[in-house]
Parts: sequence; structure tokens; C-alpha cells
Amino acid sequence: MLDVGCGTGALSAAVAAAAPSSRIIGVDTAAPYVAFAQARHRGVPEGLIRFEVGDAQQLRFRDGGFDRTLSLLVLNFIPDAAKALDEMIRVTRPGGTVAGAVWDYGQGMEMLRVFWDEAIELSPALDARDERHMPLCRKGELRALWHEHRLQDVSEQALTIRMRFASFGDFWSPFLERQGPAGAHVASLAAGERERLRLRLRRRLLGDGPDRPIVLRARAWAVRGIVPMKPPG
Repeated sequence: MLDVGCGTGALSAAVAAAAPSSRIIGVDTAAPYVAFAQARHRGVPEGLIRFEVGDAQQLRFRDGGFDRTLSLLVLNFIPDAAKALDEMIRVTRPGGTVAGAVWDYGQGMEMLRVFWDEAIELSPALDARDERHMPLCRKGELRALWHEHRLQDVSEQALTIRMRFASFGDFWSPFLERQGPAGAHVASLAAGERERLRLRLRRRLLGDGPDRPIVLRARAWAVRGIVPMKPPG
């Protein structure tokens, strides 16, 4: 299996737990993520799981070298997602599976929906930076891309989880890590503006009550398809 945009190796770990005899390679453009994934899987028998720096738009692997190629929550960040999907198909054997998933940044990802609603209320010009405008995040868009690339037996499904935060601070702290458009916006704010946004978010989630755990829904659209069999000859 090939894990494209493996990040910290969470998907690879889940596959390895479900199918311990799998041989898995994870690739990501971010060397720190690859290093973390390698450290996380240190001690795994050699040859079963490995991670390396690589570009989804130009995979180094031979044609048809994988039974399954998967990409979790990254296709919408790749500059040329169509080229990346071409590469995923190329390295997957005929009859093999190509699958991907992207967060529904419109209504399905409540953590970000709450954030952008409040940020845009403070500064309407931010609307263009809202992740809901990102490609491939709406129902049917991944499925259409898979069909355009002539994958067979294409199916799309909504995957919904509950994101549990121990406190408001647990909700707020990821936005301080400068990750993604939301993190970049928080990093760009002056201290007073950042505090104003923080207080609006706290009031939105907790009202005027005390701090407490928070549970928010998160939905992703997942699609899978089969690489066509090559004609004889």
C-alpha cells in the first residue's frame, strides 16, 4: 500500500493495525512529518512500513507497484490534484484500489465553521480565505474527479466523527500552530485582535458558562475506485 501525503503516519498505522502483514510506504513533502512517522514506527520489522519525503505529483515508484494507493485529507492542498491522482493511478496495479478523502470544509467541519464564522464577522474581507472555498471539499467533487480519470466502480461516502476537546483551550490551541489558512490568519493578528477573536469563539461555544469539554462534528467525503484492467496485448 502507498500512503500519499502520509503526514505523521496515522493512516499507515491504522492500516498496519488492521492488516499486520501489509507492506506500506508513506510519502510526504514535509520532512518533519516524515521524521515523526519514522520515529513513531521505530521497531516495526524492516520492510513492513517505511516513510520518505516525496511529491505526490511526481512519485518515484514504478508503474503498477501497489495493490492500493490511499490519500487522506491532503488532495485539496496539492497544487495539481489531477496530476497527483494520475500518479496514484499509475503506481497502482490494474484491478487495484485508489481511494482518497477530504474534509467537508463547508458545513461538515464544525471546528473550522465556528472559527471562520466568527473571524469573518470581525473582518468580512476574510471570506475569501475561508476553507469552504477550497477545491474537492463538497459532496460529489471527489467522485467527479475519480470518474474523470476513468476509474471504475467509483463510490463516495460521508465519514463523520466527533471531535472531543477537553476544554476551550484544547479547541483554541491548534489555531496557534500556524497550520492551514485558519492558523495563518491567527498568526497574522495583533495580540489584541487575537484575544478578541478568542473571546468570541469562547462565547460561541460556551456562552457565559464555565469551561467544559466540547464535542463538535467533523465530516469528510471519501471516494474509492478501481484501476481498469489493461487490454490484452
